Order: sequence, then C-alpha cells, then structure tokens
Amino acid sequence: MNRIRTLILLSTLTALLLWAGQALGGQNGLMFALVLAGLMNFGAYWFSDKIVLRMYRAREISPAESAGLYAMVRELAMRADLPMPRIYLIPEEAPNAFATGRDPQHGVVAVTEGLQRMLNRDEVAGVIAHELAHIKHRDTLVMCVAATLAGALSMLANAAMWGSLFGGGRSHGDEEPGSHPLSGLLGIIVAPLAATLIQMAISRGREFVADETAARITGNPLALSTALRKIESWSGRLPMDSASPSTAHLFIQNPFAGGGLLRLFSTHPPTQARVDRLEAMASRGYAVAV
Repeated sequence: MNRIRTLILLSTLTALLLWAGQALGGQNGLMFALVLAGLMNFGAYWFSDKIVLRMYRAREISPAESAGLYAMVRELAMRADLPMPRIYLIPEEAPNAFATGRDPQHGVVAVTEGLQRMLNRDEVAGVIAHELAHIKHRDTLVMCVAATLAGALSMLANAAMWGSLFGGGRSHGDEEPGSHPLSGLLGIIVAPLAATLIQMAISRGREFVADETAARITGNPLALSTALRKIESWSGRLPMDSASPSTAHLFIQNPFAGGGLLRLFSTHPPTQARVDRLEAMASRGYAVAV
C-alpha cells in the first residue's frame, strides 16, 4: 500500500507541475514546465549524490580506517542482497545518517562521527540497515525525483511572480491561450505549497517502509527503535551545523526538531509512531527476511 501511495503522490506532483505551467503561461508555460522538470531530473539523477556529499563535507573511508564499520555494512548488505555500498563519514557530532545514490550499484551510506560514539553496536546496525533499505527500494531516486519536481514548481512560481511584478501586464487579447489571471495567481500561491506537502507525504511513507525492512534485515526491531529515540533526543540538544532543510528528508531522523503545525511539513513521521510499529513487530515475531 505504501508503494501504491508513493506512486499516486508522485503522479499527483507531476500533474500539479504541468497544471501550474499551463495555468501560469498556457501552452508555452506547459512546455517550459516539461523542459524544466526534465533538465532538473537529469541533473539530479547524475549529480545529486556528489552534491549532497560535498555539502556535508563527507569523505569516503577505507576498510583500514574503520574495519568494524566496514564489516558490519558488508554483512548487512549481504543480508539485504545488495552490492557493498561506499561508506562516507560526516564531520558532525550529532548522531545521524543518510543514504544516497541513483541505484543499488551506486549506493552510498553516510554516517556522522557521533553516530558510532553515541549509539551501541546493535543500534548502529539498525540505522545502517535502515539506510540500506532506502537503497534497496530505490527511495534515494524516488525522493530525488520528488524534491526535483517540487523545486521545479517553486522555480516556476517564482519566475511567474517576478515576471508579473516587473514584466508588466498584458492585455486580454495578448494572453496566452489556456492561461487565466486567477488560475495563474493560484499557481503562484497554491502550487508550491501543495508540492511541498506532497513531497513530505512521500518521504514519511518511505520512512515507515525502510524501518520495517531494516528490522527484518537485522532481526532486531527494538534496536532500531531505541536508536531512533536517541537520535531524536540528540537532535534537540546537538543540532547539525551543516544541516540544510532542503536535504532533511535524506536523514534517518530530521535534524530539525519541531512540533505542532510544523509536523505537517515534516519530512519524517513522528518518532513515537515509528517506535510503536517497531515494537509491534517485535511483539508479534516474524521471519528474518527482506
């Protein structure tokens, strides 16, 4: 059901982009939206992993530098039937981690320096398995596409807004066929907000699936649940200096703490909801399989 929901949300996001393009500029706007989305998705597909790793000053580590971590990742990757991903270290004290890469053959797992110090071995394994689950399900690509489409919508709305402010008005006879002033205004205001909400909904759904898969990879749902609690606790006390809201969806836990209405725009489900699901898995018992 989560996969179906993700497909529906991605389709809605694409339709929203095309609608906004047509509403803001008629047929020309629709074509511009298509070209913009295509170019941004092309760039994101090939370069998003390099960009985000450079953004967080992450460096690739070798087996000689961290033999224990390498052995753990290799074992978990074998259990998940995945190629060995590259491992990167982020120079941050706050415990956290993310996965990137356009497909399992180009998978990357990045962990902060604080993750191994503040979590025990089983908890670190749960976090690594969660990131491997994202790679296995190609969530890194799905979320990249969602973020790119949402970004294209925002760019389109911004271009329309500045164009209306500085480009002057057009007479009714000069309006692009298919465009309408009211629909254009709705496109500027509503489309980016709706796109953000859809992107966040996709991200939250994929986190639940990755948690369940990680629990099956390790056979220890409770270790991941305690890891999530610890990471959330530290995120409020030890914020990540290099964290950016644009990449918050990548991490196992949102680096930015927030509640109330902010949860509507959160990239992750509430930690308690994730913990409850993992504890329910542990109480039911299950076969260790991906």
